[in-house]
Amino acid sequence: MSDPYVEEATNDKLTPQQKIDGLKEILKIAKTGMLTTRDTSGELHSRAMAPASPVDGLHFTFFANSESHKTDEMETDPHVNVSFFEPGSNSWVSVSGTAKVMRDKKRTKELWNPFVRAWFGDLGDGIHKGDENDPRVVLIDVTPTEIRYWHSTRTKIGATIEVATSAITGKVATPGELRVITPQELALVEGLNVAGYH
Repeated sequence: MSDPYVEEATNDKLTPQQKIDGLKEILKIAKTGMLTTRDTSGELHSRAMAPASPVDGLHFTFFANSESHKTDEMETDPHVNVSFFEPGSNSWVSVSGTAKVMRDKKRTKELWNPFVRAWFGDLGDGIHKGDENDPRVVLIDVTPTEIRYWHSTRTKIGATIEVATSAITGKVATPGELRVITPQELALVEGLNVAGYH
């Protein structure tokens, strides 16, 4: 194999539930993600966004302003990526999926946090008040098609030592595990959530 790191680091012996548990461990700490969309010319645009709630099933939900370019880009091309990085352990998550812009007032009220208002502002017209009833407030729902993540198995110091040793010896450093939640596993989880087995 031309990429020995991937071969050494990939752990494909875990159950889907073990992979999901490991993913949620990282997401508990890495609370802000980078949401990447593609515009009509093919350019990729990323911006920091915090999920509106803990991972729901394996969906990711964000508040957004319907007037922003990202909602236009998602309506043109729904394929997105959401990535997370946890600097304390160097663990990361990369979520490939499709996004849908939703106007769901009931769900908006369930997820609303008063601090979200800071990103909308009150336009002073009595309608665009930056609250959960503001017509600009929409939800972005990202349905993953594949999730890849790197789960650190060493402390930062341990990882540094392993990388330094590997650089000297020529062995591949694997201070963590590369894990993939496949489309088939995601479909299984989605099926269970639809059936009501959260």
